[in-house]
Amino acid sequence: GNALKYADEKLKADKEVVLAAVKQSGFSLEYADKKLKADKEVVLVAIKEFGNALKYADEKLKADKEVVLVALKDAGTNLQLVDKKLRADKKIVLLAVKTYGSALQYADDKLKADKEVALVAVKQNGRALAYIDRKLETDKEVILAAVKQSGSALVKIFDHEDEEFLGDKEVVLAAVKQSGSALQFADEKLKGDKEIVLAAVKQDGSALEHADDSLKKDKEIVLAAVKQDGSALEHADDSLKKDKEIVL
Repeated sequence: GNALKYADEKLKADKEVVLAAVKQSGFSLEYADKKLKADKEVVLVAIKEFGNALKYADEKLKADKEVVLVALKDAGTNLQLVDKKLRADKKIVLLAVKTYGSALQYADDKLKADKEVALVAVKQNGRALAYIDRKLETDKEVILAAVKQSGSALVKIFDHEDEEFLGDKEVVLAAVKQSGSALQFADEKLKGDKEIVLAAVKQDGSALEHADDSLKKDKEIVLAAVKQDGSALEHADDSLKKDKEIVL
């Protein structure tokens, strides 16, 4: 397949030769003659072997639904290579975000505001929350789905200064259970909530650093944190650093 790069120009325009090359390595489509990059049969063979080879296809084939579906089945990230019109096709976008949630960033704006599409995206990758339409940023179902998949998605809410969800116990609890360090983005009141802090340090002992000072004196909390990560003792109240049970 890679030999096509160094082949004579006549052979790069020979369909039989190019078909054999892309069957072995879809990436070889890059070196094919321009006419063969517009040949649907050749392109389909190439992207079945390597979906990302779509970037070397003729623009008309990037707008061909059959070709695009094959490329997206290989990898959702290939949505970025697709013709703009098809990025507004719900079936196409859904296929992409099912395997790569962050492909939502390449979707048409209307689909970024589509709750069904957004939910599929954030359930695959919570960080896709960064690409949803602003009107969905106040939808608790979407937010919960995101933080349950990736607690670090809470940073996206923090970046948008959405205090409502940063102070929502259900949302923050779901986030810290998945990623204890997400505690740093929670509302100050929730940093003092024992249930939330306990869940956070059980997942990541170092999250103790972000807990309210009153809970850094709580033996149950500190024990759980140190059990998960011994170095978490650094963030405990000095009184507990003298406790043999905790240190051992």
